[in-house]
Parts: sequence; structure tokens; C-alpha cells
Amino acid sequence: MMGDWLGERIADARHRAGMTQADLATTISLDRSALAKIENGSRRVTALELARIADALDERIEWFIKRTPAAIVSHRNLQEPGAVSPAIDRLVEQIARNVEFVIGHDENLRLSTPTLARPGSADEAERSAARARKLFGLDAAEPFLNAPGRAAEAGVLAFSFDLGADAADAASILLGSGGVAIVNGNLRVGRRRLALTHELGHCLFADEYTVDWRVAEQGGGNMWEAWLDRFARAVLLPPQGLKETWRRLCAKDRDLRVAAVKIASAFQVDMSTLARRLLELGLIGQADSSKLRAVRTTKADIIDFNLVTQDELSAPFLAKPYVESVLRLYRNATVSAARATDLLFDTWTEDDLPVLPELPESAIWKFVS
Repeated sequence: MMGDWLGERIADARHRAGMTQADLATTISLDRSALAKIENGSRRVTALELARIADALDERIEWFIKRTPAAIVSHRNLQEPGAVSPAIDRLVEQIARNVEFVIGHDENLRLSTPTLARPGSADEAERSAARARKLFGLDAAEPFLNAPGRAAEAGVLAFSFDLGADAADAASILLGSGGVAIVNGNLRVGRRRLALTHELGHCLFADEYTVDWRVAEQGGGNMWEAWLDRFARAVLLPPQGLKETWRRLCAKDRDLRVAAVKIASAFQVDMSTLARRLLELGLIGQADSSKLRAVRTTKADIIDFNLVTQDELSAPFLAKPYVESVLRLYRNATVSAARATDLLFDTWTEDDLPVLPELPESAIWKFVS
């Protein structure tokens, strides 16, 4: 195995792992100068050496020898030269690669994402949200529930993994067909749903690849992100439905907190998103918005108001159409049990897979991977 590209991949993985050439060379029992030549493409790397490198850097061998999706390369080329990609960047590449593999081998998984005109103002973001809701078959009032399922209807497969409190909120990437959205499962459920809807907007507006570190908190004059936030809030909290429900509950309960708790549960949003939405629709003032941001739904609220609790995108979460596709590949002997669990990001064990009829020894040659 030889080439500048393979050497660059090894160097990229080494930098991301925080290792020097000397560190990696010592770990894999190779002279540092030999590793330097491998990285600059002037020396072959044997299969055994590559296996040791992959193990030391906690990467699959295929990561080094298969091309990165074009959208990710484009994104990285825009970054500061030599900058280390964040953890979510690595995860996006792995998910994109797996999804493209599954799409390429399962004719029953076909993704197609409609494209909406990019909004250039808050009002246009509201209109785009109304069009998106129509695409999902929703009326002007009902909640946007089952966000991962709705996203799949639009050709966007949703995944959630716990990346920790210091990682990005979400990311999305358009593939050759359809797209993928990754949400940080460390967020609370309302924030996870907001983040996914935000990423869905990126895909519908044909943004090739994006990483959002703090959804709804970008600030800094980034109007495009602000309009995407407005789009996401309008999808989750449609004006007609929110206004009707808010006025009805306020008249019934005569308590802003109780009305907010009930609406947040009905529409499955976090209190910060609800408070901001009520403010931008002119249903409350700044003082009440600030008060509502501090409200927390308690266990007593759930019992007293008979609230419905959901846990969408609880990590780890894999889009249902994707899981179904992997199982089809396993059932028709396109992939082995080991490959199936790998495609399922080790959220399944081989014991979790369906029991198949025993195959002849020659069947091993049918496996793609």
C-alpha cells in the first residue's frame, strides 16, 4: 500500500489522536524515520503495519483506504490549515460512510431530499417552515411529533450519540442521495428535537455540510443561523397552533407557568425554545419570557397535569429505516454478523441479530464485508 493520500490519512489520524510520529512509531514498533516516509508517501506501508497503526489510533482499516465523502473534504478545506477536526466531524464521516455503504447495497433504501428556497429574512423562514410542515402532511396547528420519523420522510436519517457536554450540538451532511443528521444525545429531549429540526433545515436548504456547536445560541451576527433557528422553532411551534393553545390554556388556568408547562409537553419543546417563540409571536413580553426560561417541569407537574413524557433521540439512536436496511443486508447474507453490528455502531450485539438458517461454508464468499 502506497501513496500520498494514504500517508495523509495516517498523519491526520495521528494528529487527531494527539500523538507525535515518535509516539506512534514506538507504539507500533517501527522506526520513526520509516513512519515519516509512510506519511509523506515515499515508503510502502504493509498490511500488517497498517493494521497496527489502525489499532493504535483507534480507527478501522477501511477509514484509511476508502475515500472520504466529498462534502466532508470540502468542509475541511475551509478550515484553518492543520486544524484538528472536532469529534463530531469524525463521527459524521463514519456515519456517512456506513449510510452510503448500506444505500449502495440495499435497493429498498432510497432517500430523496426535497429542496426549499433559502430564506433571507425571519418572515421567509416562517414561510419556509409552513411549507416544510406541508411536506410532512401536517396541518397549521398540530405538533411536530416523531421528529426522526418525519426527517426520514424527507430523506434525512437521524442519529443520536452522547458526545458529552463540551461537544457540538449537532451536524448534518448531504450525501449523493438524501442526508444524515447527527444530534448530541447529551442534550435534553427538547433541545435534541430543536437541534434535529435545525439540521433538517440545513438539508432542506441544501447546505452541504454543517456543524452547529450551540443551536439557537450562535449570535455574533450570523443571520443565516438565526433564520435557521427561526425555521426550526416555527416547525416545532406553528403560529396558529401555538396561539390557539396558549390563549385557551391561559384563559383556563390563569397561570403562565402552568400554561407553559402544558404546552411544552404537548409540543415536546424545551422551555427556552417556548419562551423565545412566545416572545417573537407577541404572545408575551420580555419580562414574562425571562421568567418562563427559568421554569422547569417537575415530577409533580407530570402527575398533576397528566403530561405525556417522551424521550425522542435518546442516545444511542439510529434511524429506523437505516436499522431495517442493515437487517435486510444481514438476512440476505450480503453482510456478516460482525459487519452488521459494526454498521449498527455496536449498539447491537451479534446475539441481538435475527437467527438465520445455517449457511454452507461457501456462503462466506458472498459477503460484501
